[in-house]
Amino acid sequence: MQDVLSLAAQNLLSPIVLFFVLGVFAALARSDLTIPEAVAKGISLYLLFAIGFKGGVAVSNNGIDLTLGMSLMAGVILSFVLPFIAFALLRWISQLSRTDAAAVAGHYGSISIVTFVAATSVLQSSGIAAEGYMVAVAAAMEAPAIFSALWLVSSGGKGRMDATLIREILLNGSIVLLVGSFVIGWITGAEGMAKIEALIVSPFQGVLCLFLLDMGLVAGRGLKQGRAVLRPGPLAFGVLMPVIGSCLGLAFALMIGLSLGGAVLMMVLAASASYIAVPAAMRVALPEANPSVYLTLSLGVTFPFNLTLGIPLYLAMASAIHGG
Repeated sequence: MQDVLSLAAQNLLSPIVLFFVLGVFAALARSDLTIPEAVAKGISLYLLFAIGFKGGVAVSNNGIDLTLGMSLMAGVILSFVLPFIAFALLRWISQLSRTDAAAVAGHYGSISIVTFVAATSVLQSSGIAAEGYMVAVAAAMEAPAIFSALWLVSSGGKGRMDATLIREILLNGSIVLLVGSFVIGWITGAEGMAKIEALIVSPFQGVLCLFLLDMGLVAGRGLKQGRAVLRPGPLAFGVLMPVIGSCLGLAFALMIGLSLGGAVLMMVLAASASYIAVPAAMRVALPEANPSVYLTLSLGVTFPFNLTLGIPLYLAMASAIHGG
C-alpha cells in the first residue's frame, strides 16, 4: 500500500497531471482560459503521429514475433468483452436506461490514447521498458467496443449498424493517423527516427502538458454540466470499472508473457475509457443516448482517476504480481 501511495504522490506532482488539474480548476472557476480548437486539434494530431511513429520504430528494431500477434488478439478480445461487463455492472448499480448503459459501456471497452501516453511517460521516468508494439494494440482496441455497444441495444431496434457507420469507425481520423504513423515508423526504422527525432522526442513532454491542460478544461466543463448524472451508482462505476478492466488486462498480459512495462500498458488500455472515437460513433449510432452521461463518466470521472491514482495503482499491482 505504501508503494501505491508513493507512486501516486509522484504522479500527482508530475507536470502532465498538474497541468490537467490547472485546466479543471480554470474551468470550474469560470476563467476565460481556452485552447483554440485548431491548436487543440493540431496537438492531438502531433501526439498521435509521434506515438505511432515511435511504436513502429520499436517494432522495426525488435522484430515481429508470436507475442505481437497474441497481444493484438488479446486487445481485440478485451475491447469486445469489457462493454458486456460494464453494461451488467451499470444495470446493477445504477438506474440508467438500457440505451444509456450500452452507450456508456462502449466507452469502457475502447481506449483513451492520452491515458496510454501518460502511462508510457510514467514508465519512462521509472526506467521501465515496454514493448513498442503496444501502440498497435491500442489502435486495435478502438473499434470492437463500439460494435459491442450496438449489439447490446440491437434487440430493441435502437442501434444502427450499417456500412456507413462501419466505414466511419474504421476510417476514424485518429485510427488512420495512429496506424499509418506506426506503419511508416516500422518501414523506415532507426534511420527514419534519426531524421525526425528532434520533432517527436524532445518536444513531446511539453506538447503533452498543453494537451492535458486542454483536457482539464474540457473535463471541468463536463463536470459543471453533468452534475445531474453524478449519483453514487454511476460515480462508483466510473472508479470500479477501470480497476476491473485493469485486472483482466493483467491476466491477459501474464498469459501472453509481456514484460512488466507491457503488462502495465495492457492494464492501462483495458482500464481506460474513450472520449474521442466512441462519443463520435454514439452520436451517429445512438442519437437518443444522453451525451452528458457517457462524457461525464469517461472524461470527468474515469480519466482523472486513471491519470492521478489509477496508473500508479496498476504499476504497483503489475510489479507485485509480475515480478519485474
